[in-house]
Amino acid sequence: MKRRWYSLLFVVCMVSSFVLAACSSSTTSQPAPEPSPTEQPAEQTTQKTPSDTLMVAISADQGTLDPAVTMDNSAWKITYPAYQRLVEYDGATTVVKPGLAKEWKLSDDGLTWTFHLQEGNKFADGTEVTAEAVKFTFERTLKIKNGPAETYSVIKEVKAEDPYTVTFVLSENFPPFLSTLAANYGGIVNPKVMEKEQGGDLGQAFLADHTMGSGPYQLDEWKKGEYIKLTVNPNSPVQPAIKTVYFKIIPDPTAQRLELEKGDIDIAEGIPVEQLKALKDSANIDVLQEPSLFVDYVYINSSKGNPALKDPKVRQALSYAVDYEALTQAVQEGYATQMQGPIPKGLWGHDETAFQYRHDVDKAKSLLGEAGAANLTLNLLYSDNKPWWETEALTLQAFMADIGVKLNLQKVAYATMREMIDKGEFDLCLGVWSPDFGDPYMFMNYWFDSNNFGLAGNRAFYKNDQVDQMIRKATSINDQQERTKLYQEAQKIVIEEAPYIYLYQKDFLLPVSKNVKGFVYNPMLEGIYNLAEMSK
Repeated sequence: MKRRWYSLLFVVCMVSSFVLAACSSSTTSQPAPEPSPTEQPAEQTTQKTPSDTLMVAISADQGTLDPAVTMDNSAWKITYPAYQRLVEYDGATTVVKPGLAKEWKLSDDGLTWTFHLQEGNKFADGTEVTAEAVKFTFERTLKIKNGPAETYSVIKEVKAEDPYTVTFVLSENFPPFLSTLAANYGGIVNPKVMEKEQGGDLGQAFLADHTMGSGPYQLDEWKKGEYIKLTVNPNSPVQPAIKTVYFKIIPDPTAQRLELEKGDIDIAEGIPVEQLKALKDSANIDVLQEPSLFVDYVYINSSKGNPALKDPKVRQALSYAVDYEALTQAVQEGYATQMQGPIPKGLWGHDETAFQYRHDVDKAKSLLGEAGAANLTLNLLYSDNKPWWETEALTLQAFMADIGVKLNLQKVAYATMREMIDKGEFDLCLGVWSPDFGDPYMFMNYWFDSNNFGLAGNRAFYKNDQVDQMIRKATSINDQQERTKLYQEAQKIVIEEAPYIYLYQKDFLLPVSKNVKGFVYNPMLEGIYNLAEMSK
């Protein structure tokens, strides 16, 4: 599975010289050409952006926009609002709701998914979205054989039963399948893209810098290195309050901050964390802060490391040694939230009642004494792959010293670190993780299944037969309530046995003008805006 390290999302708002142009549906109908973001008169730069125009500042230009190719969240901010999917994430949750599909059913053996489509959805050219378009989209993705094809390799056949009924036949039961359909690569593409095919590329060259979807927006203009412009899809049943969206490219974070403070942009992406606290004091700017699904934790090698680590009491002591609040302040300047169990907050299956370790030096020392692990020396493996790991390692070293554990820091090249993780040649090791789709499978089955020792996911080399049985059963059934019950029962065991130190979820941070209303952060849609529900 490809791991995506999600970046913070930011948006820049354009100046008032766009007022007349942004209110029109076509630039060709204007008596004068629309000025670009770089052609603004200097005397207008302090004016606010139009109420129906959103300016989104990004730090760099984009690569391909083809949903069957891109695995880049920064590109998804452009494509996600331009396409519809069979199902969508529900608000801020990782639970899915109807999208193009009004209802669906699953066969008893978990191999056949049947979707019934809403009628009346149209692509930007007026063509209706049908089952044939759905069939075409997924067959095209599988033929292209790029990043998204890996996720959908479980699809054996797609059948258009009638104009509004489509069936997926899977080669094996895969409970997260429904969640994958809400991802960007589930966007339904207009089959007329084949009219743009070049040399058998299935339209990849065209969709690299165009959109052909049925979402509320469409790509209107892309001026490389300067801005990307979205306008409303005239055939969309949803007609948003925001009619025009500019993603303006501003590489300099200082320039982004100045434009945000002046009101020339609405949302700024590239402002570094150390400057965000100052923005929090602004009367005109909100700094949104929500837990993401990007987690930072410590692998405790519970079977191949120091023999003392085989004792759960020793592993518990290490979790009690950490001052989690002080750690997030030292490492992430407070922009992080302590994890509560292995399934992060914001993902279904998370247990708000799960036991959470707190800083307790006396408890940690007592547990070490009970385990007969006095004068314990351990090695902590890490690399320079993450800029904060050096500070994190030093902070953990200090915490462990407080409970009488000597922590030797072992910094190696990232490639070497991965080799050592795979072989289990460490005592403790720093790690990060984020899910590819909104299902606890991405955490529970990867981290705890004893078949996944090493880089495959179980980097603590943890084995518990009861846990194996529970999490494997959770992948054999499709009832979410039953799967949640199994995962939460397994969580109780693994939290108590402590094969990992659950440090924190990095927070999503977004500085936004207080004029912007209706933005909802979804942890599975990092870098993506719910533009159709937003207003100013």
